[in-house]
Amino acid sequence: MTGTAPFLRRAHRSTGLRRIATLAVSAASALLASPSSALEYGPFSLTGFAKFEAIRASNQCTDCQRFPDEDRHRLWADALVPGKSYGTQSNTLTLFQPFLAANFDLGGGVRLSGLLSQRWRDGSVDIRGFWYEKNVALSHENWGRIAIGAMPTRAWAMADYPFGTDVGMADAWASSGAGYGLNTRAIRITSRPMDFASGDLVAEVTYDQGNTEFKRNKPRFIEVWLQYKHRELMLDLMLQDTRNGTPMGWGHGPFTGLTPFAADDSKLGGSGQAIAMAMARYELSQHWKLQAGVRSNRWSGAYGVITQFGSPSLWNNMFNVDWNGQLNGVPNPGYAATSTDFTVGARYQDGPWSYHAGWTHLGKAKTANPSERGQSNSANVLAVGAGYEVQPGVRLYALAGAVFYSRLGLAPLSMPSHSAFTGIDSRIARNGNWAGLGAVYTF
Repeated sequence: MTGTAPFLRRAHRSTGLRRIATLAVSAASALLASPSSALEYGPFSLTGFAKFEAIRASNQCTDCQRFPDEDRHRLWADALVPGKSYGTQSNTLTLFQPFLAANFDLGGGVRLSGLLSQRWRDGSVDIRGFWYEKNVALSHENWGRIAIGAMPTRAWAMADYPFGTDVGMADAWASSGAGYGLNTRAIRITSRPMDFASGDLVAEVTYDQGNTEFKRNKPRFIEVWLQYKHRELMLDLMLQDTRNGTPMGWGHGPFTGLTPFAADDSKLGGSGQAIAMAMARYELSQHWKLQAGVRSNRWSGAYGVITQFGSPSLWNNMFNVDWNGQLNGVPNPGYAATSTDFTVGARYQDGPWSYHAGWTHLGKAKTANPSERGQSNSANVLAVGAGYEVQPGVRLYALAGAVFYSRLGLAPLSMPSHSAFTGIDSRIARNGNWAGLGAVYTF
């Protein structure tokens, strides 16, 4: 471990690999006890997955941030606890997500369907107050599909699985950047597969009105998704353009409003953010799959303002603020920023065995902000892994990875927090590494 901060001290390293292996074996034994199969009853079906992971990682620091629950764009969230120990630690993760679906064949090629799904992380609702799926849809085999309700965005869902998951980049790639990950009140229109350039093309548009209680700064979300498949090549293009969602650099986050409270509407200025992302997958052979992705991020910035005075006072959700500065008479102004991220990876499959390697680069940002808010930093996340399918629906895997920041300090603007995805805080260490074991049960 290198690049230590002088006001923190290293924690004693203890051997935790035996504990990790014991936890992983216990989880695998529990999964093997249940055969993998979907539950079906008439038009209803229940599917889903359960995941357990145990990781041993370097340069971990529990509650090193002085105010642990504060958003990274608030100035007081920059402060660290002097003398706090850090070092190698063991961590575990559990994910559980069921999908309850209903499908009704109405005749004439028309189908009515509904989907309900929620995700639990370490025993608690993953994103409190938001569903992953809560929608109804009407489809026709010759015309396409229209869905209404809550649903994941294509930019997050496709980047998370299968694209990111296949090469160990699900979080670092899918959950970063200026996009949003969950729609709350959306209308989605999807075309049927169309013949195009000797392949198949699917086109889709999603519109989300977000929190309709905001009347002055009305939220607006538009996403266009194009998918083209030709033989061994799959191309995905996602374009998101949004206004007055919560300012963030968290590609997994829900689209709602500027803050959780519509009463703040008159106290705030508008903001927006957008992404353009392209991802390609190519099956080189029956064993090898190659992939690459690139994403352009754009944020308008959001100034910092007190929305409710008190002890303590409440602030808005801000982005890329020049704290204690002024711009056109506005104190604590937020500055626009742009950045580019990319990822590459490879996967090898041989029977029940699979092997993968991936790399994600979160780039420096261009902005006129005279204050350093992370725009001068970049991150490189590397991952390798191997998996074995014990039986249909049950997979065991091992993983390892490392992160390298270009400088010690605030994390790149594409990251939702300074320790996101790895637990290694860019204010504490310039690099770190991890290894672990896991098991996934799909039913």
